[in-house]
Amino acid sequence: MGRPTGFLEIERRDRAYDKPDIRRRSWREFVKPLPETETREQAARCMDCGIPFCHDGCPVNNLIPTWNDLVYRDQWRAALQTLHSTNNFPEFTGRVCPAPCEAACTLNIDDNPVTIKTIECAIVDRGWREGWIGPMRPVRLTGKSVAVVGSGPAGLACAQQLARAGHAVTVFEKADRIGGLLRYGIPDFKMDKLLIDRRIAQMTAEGASFRTETTVGADISMAALLDEFDAIAMTGGAEMPRDLEVPGRELDGIHFAMDYLPQQNKRNAGDSEERAAPNGTISAEGKHVVVIGGGDTGSDCIGTAVRQRAASITQLEILPKPPERENKALVWPDWPMKLRTSSSQEEGCERDWAVLTKRALGDNGTIAALECIRVDWIKSADGRYQMHEIPDSGFTLKADLVLLAMGFLGPVKPGMIEQSCAELDARGNVRANTVDYHTSVPKLFAAGDMRRGQSLVVWAIREGRQCARAIDEFLMGSSLLPR
Repeated sequence: MGRPTGFLEIERRDRAYDKPDIRRRSWREFVKPLPETETREQAARCMDCGIPFCHDGCPVNNLIPTWNDLVYRDQWRAALQTLHSTNNFPEFTGRVCPAPCEAACTLNIDDNPVTIKTIECAIVDRGWREGWIGPMRPVRLTGKSVAVVGSGPAGLACAQQLARAGHAVTVFEKADRIGGLLRYGIPDFKMDKLLIDRRIAQMTAEGASFRTETTVGADISMAALLDEFDAIAMTGGAEMPRDLEVPGRELDGIHFAMDYLPQQNKRNAGDSEERAAPNGTISAEGKHVVVIGGGDTGSDCIGTAVRQRAASITQLEILPKPPERENKALVWPDWPMKLRTSSSQEEGCERDWAVLTKRALGDNGTIAALECIRVDWIKSADGRYQMHEIPDSGFTLKADLVLLAMGFLGPVKPGMIEQSCAELDARGNVRANTVDYHTSVPKLFAAGDMRRGQSLVVWAIREGRQCARAIDEFLMGSSLLPR
């Protein structure tokens, strides 16, 4: 603990954003890093608690007090080494993670947690600027081969760890570029895709190879993969979206968020409109947009629609409006349910809670409006909340474009999963535990959202790393890879 009284003497200060009227006109990242001296001051606020609750809040178990102290002492390269010891891609999490570590920080008891996410991002960004980050090639090759199916954060973390252990790793990705939802689910204004390209170059130098536009279960069968490789990691994510099952769903102009968001990312990458939107362009320009779903994906749709110059944007959430502030005595250090406003929501949208969509109304086969009703959530005798429609509360909402961002139900079953014959759990995810990540099929492992269901980037990285260790133990009898 470099400065025992730092948390008493220094006020919390976090990164600032460009003003909304500036960032609405750009697809570039708009977060302004803190100056180095201020970052060191913020690191000095860390109390180095006897019980560091931030460790429990962070899924990858980042050694947060350790690298906070190193930053305060101006030992940035050591801080980077400590950060990388638990997290392969801190530049990703330093931008898109919701920071459950900060919610768990002891200083969050009075709403002033250490700016952990900002410090994490500053460490790794400086590491790249200074040239401290390079390939970590294996000391020896094992002669074993591993296929990793899916190139999201779980797949990339798994592949990098296995390549560093000396295995011949091939990553299979059905899209035209590597990155999974990092590439095509997260807008560029939240995370520049050059960050992914930089890591792919590092991993290639470490011995990993990548095969894009290859769908396992279609372009290549699972049987062929099982014959060719000594082990397979299924890290394909949970891509089956929750649908809006209402009359009029078939109208043109109602789209899943993940049919909408990738198009703009492809345009920003320089793709032609024909390549970016082979099944037809989805644009919010000049339209009254309704986003159904109040999570991160819905927020990403809002930010994208703002930059496409939508006429209006309304976001609907079926759950009631959360409280402005949580009851710390009841929830800390766990992740609190409270009202949050994202940068995209600040840029311009109307938000409405406890609203159920009843019907989609069309004009010549195209969406024109949504018929909605307000609902109340009442606790039943068994303690569960049940939804009840409020009489005479119906209303109609003008809509030229409806984007469905209501979450994901699990992995897509046809193709790879069906061909693998792997057992599924009660929720439809691939069954595997968090000890060995082994499925019911020999040589076949599963990690990330495909195993646990829809979750965070930081959870995917954790599972990818742990799955890599399990595969290494399976192939070699023991492993030196960290969990």
